[in-house]
Amino acid sequence: MAEKEEEIQATEQEVKDESLDNNKEETPIEEELSEVEVAQKEAAEFKDKYIRLYSEFENFRRRTAKEKVELMTNANERLILDLLPVLDDFERGEKALAESDDIKAVKEGVELVINKFKKILGDKGLKAVEATGEVFDVDLHEAITQIPSPSDDMKGKVIDETEKGYYLGEKIIRFSKVVVGA
Repeated sequence: MAEKEEEIQATEQEVKDESLDNNKEETPIEEELSEVEVAQKEAAEFKDKYIRLYSEFENFRRRTAKEKVELMTNANERLILDLLPVLDDFERGEKALAESDDIKAVKEGVELVINKFKKILGDKGLKAVEATGEVFDVDLHEAITQIPSPSDDMKGKVIDETEKGYYLGEKIIRFSKVVVGA
């Protein structure tokens, strides 16, 4: 009987060892599955973060584009509001021109309106480019023709200005069209 008990114990031990071996084999598979699941969860989280970030960026881009359009519209609105009094003055001058025969008074009225217009544009940062008598500069002037200079000191200089050039702040927005002495 002792032999049978020893055999039973040995068999039980073998079953236990096999079951431990089976558990050892299953554990890496379970670990691999859990690692895959963890990686899938992380990938899903990253994808969710990416989609949210992309959506936020698209919203930001649309919002800034809309704000830029509004800014331009508002800037134009302020300029037009400042220029409306000049338009009103021109309309009054037009009526006065139709009713009056006094050229001197009409001329003074037109000069006043022009000065008011220039002041408003100057307040907005517009400044004329000085050209006549200056040395020709391709960064400021656009030569439309070249004529013989009346004197030697006028060679390479601007003799006449056919269209004024303008700065807006520090940036040139229109080049002066000039006649250059040769």
